[in-house]
Amino acid sequence: MFLGSFKYSIDPKGRISIPAKLRKFVASDANDTFVMTRGTKKCIVIYPMNHWQDLVASKLNKLNPFDPKDAQFLRMFLQPAAEDKFDSQSRLMIPKNLIEFAGIKKDIMILGVNQFMEIWDPDIYENYLKEQQQSYDEIAKEVMNI
Repeated sequence: MFLGSFKYSIDPKGRISIPAKLRKFVASDANDTFVMTRGTKKCIVIYPMNHWQDLVASKLNKLNPFDPKDAQFLRMFLQPAAEDKFDSQSRLMIPKNLIEFAGIKKDIMILGVNQFMEIWDPDIYENYLKEQQQSYDEIAKEVMNI
């Protein structure tokens, strides 16, 4: 399970280092391979290959490509997707189109979000947090049925 948040930077070639505290959660069956794509907000999501395969099997393969909404989602989610493998320094190459989508300049926030990671521009993430209408305790009560 990926958890925590880390401030890093992206290098001029578009590479990011994944923190050791997150790397330890990458299962061996992921083979240090990841799929990254756009998030539902202005961020990049990165799935280890084993979790990506689970997502494809449990959700994406069940969508109907002849249903307009399902087809649109599949296009928007999969068209920008890219696969990469850790280099010798545990870095991943983020495609330029995803960097532009997320509005990333140099600094990044890497968030652990259970089975995947999110990459945000820190200013965009801060604005996202400020725009939330519900407080943390309200969301927790609703989501966790407390």
